[in-house]
Amino acid sequence: MADECFGHPRLAAIYDPLDPDRSDLDAYVRMTEEFEARQVLDIGCGTGVFALLLAGRGIDVVGVDPARASIDVARGKPGSERVRWICGDATTLPPLRVDLATMTANVAQAIAGPPTWRKTLRGAYEALRPGGHLVFETRNPARRAWEEWNREASYRVMEIPGVGAVESWVHVIEVSEPLVTFRQTYVFAADGQVLTSDSTLRFRERREIETELAAQGYVVESVRDAPDRPGREFVFVARRP
Repeated sequence: MADECFGHPRLAAIYDPLDPDRSDLDAYVRMTEEFEARQVLDIGCGTGVFALLLAGRGIDVVGVDPARASIDVARGKPGSERVRWICGDATTLPPLRVDLATMTANVAQAIAGPPTWRKTLRGAYEALRPGGHLVFETRNPARRAWEEWNREASYRVMEIPGVGAVESWVHVIEVSEPLVTFRQTYVFAADGQVLTSDSTLRFRERREIETELAAQGYVVESVRDAPDRPGREFVFVARRP
């Protein structure tokens, strides 16, 4: 089930304006070029920012996400007809043969349950052609990123065209390593509505991820640093033999 920030229509509609800086995707674009990928599976595509970025470069993209509201936002964007959108997840994909599968941002960590994580890795594997790559990022647990997730550090008010002012902030609800649960709060000035979205992320150790990738048949080619957050994340590059 998708978190409310992706699954609630009112929140999905403001997701992009609240997070306009997607320079984190630049590294994924470069890896698409590095691997000469012409067919890409964007797992957890959300509102379609990355999928549409690639489609605009002439790449054949399939975007899959369990949040219907986010898929609806993606379908309403210019150029959306160039992407194949699927409301679902990587565990139940139709037959595909892609050069590259990606999980950007929080996607990998948001798949918190071990059985679903294994099925997701397997689903991506089955979608890849032999020699194709899976690329995803996950935070280094040793950096304890959640200690910075609080109202004081995250509070902001943004004026969104057609919506009005929206207050938002995040705070941690529970830390039970490797799981961290946090709540995002949104206040709409136009009518005073307050909406919240609870999310749980799994902070996996590097060795745990490498072991699971190998168990699902992948060859781990490299574990890179995230250019936008050096020293804070692992970027896994795994290949289907």
